[in-house]
Amino acid sequence: MKPVKVKTLTDLKIVKRAIAEQAQQRVAQANAKVKAIKQAASDRDLFIRAAGAVQPLPDKRHVLHKREHALPLAMQYQKDEKAVLKEAISDEFDVSTLLETDEHLSFRRPGIGPDVTRKLRRGDWSIQRQLDLHGLRRDDARESLSMFIREAHRQGIRCVRVVHGKGLGSPGKAPILKSRVHSWLVQKDEVLAFVQAKPADGGAGALVVLLMASRG
Repeated sequence: MKPVKVKTLTDLKIVKRAIAEQAQQRVAQANAKVKAIKQAASDRDLFIRAAGAVQPLPDKRHVLHKREHALPLAMQYQKDEKAVLKEAISDEFDVSTLLETDEHLSFRRPGIGPDVTRKLRRGDWSIQRQLDLHGLRRDDARESLSMFIREAHRQGIRCVRVVHGKGLGSPGKAPILKSRVHSWLVQKDEVLAFVQAKPADGGAGALVVLLMASRG
């Protein structure tokens, strides 16, 4: 609207009419805009009701890999620990060449003097812990023994007793578990020596085991 010079009352009326017309146009434009927005929303609602909720199509350029659920930390630790223990000692290990050729088949690691096994036989070392393997299957016995020796060493225990039995209940009365235990103990680095227990401590059905001192 071009500026208008108001000189008379008629000119003033013309200006007022022009301003009123412009105001009406702005109101009409605003109303039209609001109506268009409402119509678009209404159309969208009608489409959703007719077609249902719509999900965007996956982008085929990206591959979604199935996520594997990891074991809880404690369970995973136990699983890994058992696997290590099982692999750490073997049933195929030939222990016969490492055992002393006395009637009790005692063992001492290289560098350990014979006085150590003598003291073990006399009972100079106080037995601090005991493990009874009676009735266990081979794999369970091996795992139990390995964990027992490791935990005892970790806790600073020096002398333990391992009860393997005399094999009287085994087929042919053969002390199968006894020879296994000998083999397993020799393979444990924590074991310095072992001897057959005194009669009062289990005799031929048990071993007294000396462990190295814990560095902790």
